[in-house]
Amino acid sequence: FDTIKVRLQTTGKAQFKGPLDCLLQTVRKEGIKGLYKGATPPLIGWMFMDSVMLGSLTFYRRVLHENFFSHPNITAVTPSGIQMAIPAIENTVHKLPTVGHGIAGVMAGWTVSFIAAPVEHIKARLQIQYPADKSKRLYSGPIDCSKKIFGSHGIPGLYHGLSSTLVFRSFFFFWWSSYDIFTSLLTNNTALSIPAINFWAGGLSAQVFWITSYPTDVVKQRIMTDPLGSGRKFPRWRDAAKTVWRENGWRGYWRGFVPCFLRAFPANAMALVAFEGVMRALPA
Repeated sequence: FDTIKVRLQTTGKAQFKGPLDCLLQTVRKEGIKGLYKGATPPLIGWMFMDSVMLGSLTFYRRVLHENFFSHPNITAVTPSGIQMAIPAIENTVHKLPTVGHGIAGVMAGWTVSFIAAPVEHIKARLQIQYPADKSKRLYSGPIDCSKKIFGSHGIPGLYHGLSSTLVFRSFFFFWWSSYDIFTSLLTNNTALSIPAINFWAGGLSAQVFWITSYPTDVVKQRIMTDPLGSGRKFPRWRDAAKTVWRENGWRGYWRGFVPCFLRAFPANAMALVAFEGVMRALPA
């Protein structure tokens, strides 16, 4: 899904008419392995990225609660609320307002961006290598790609696209604020179990996030796959955004959206079920 998404985001209709055409061309010319180009960096990096993102999200919620929405006797913080120990009312839950969840989401997004930027940069460059013959590819793999970029452009080269990553992950506001809203709605209006609520709220809020953030992801991918050095076409974020508009109009900001949208719900729903379950199992 991700390789198809990135290839659609970084090309025009002249190369791929849509997701199915991109899928068929990739498999026909590069085999099934072509769909997994650039898989190694996220396979390793996303473990750290998710840990940092969810860990920092919990931390920022606590900080925001203690300093802006203070309440005594905090015993635990989870994405779905802050567990309170109040002598008069045992086992009650005092939740941050929705905006607090959104702000914590933005802060967590910015934090994880410093890990995500180089991982996604390397991944994107590997994904747009089209030759089936490995000898004709610029990079033989993620390590080779990292070495060549670092050797020619140093640390700034590896972090090419950091600013666009920060812009993209600012939309975590919509992810985590909508997660709070969906959690409250499902808790108050259904008889679903807690894991089921986590599943549906996690999946639906991820869809909200991608609907609101996807155009910035397209711009981010254009910047990350832009040639480095003297051949650079997009020195500023708005240069890439204007190019997308000039090439395909408003539709250009949504190329590759379907595979991304289909992947988002199950992946994030299961991740939130697992994380919330772990948080509940941990001692207060």
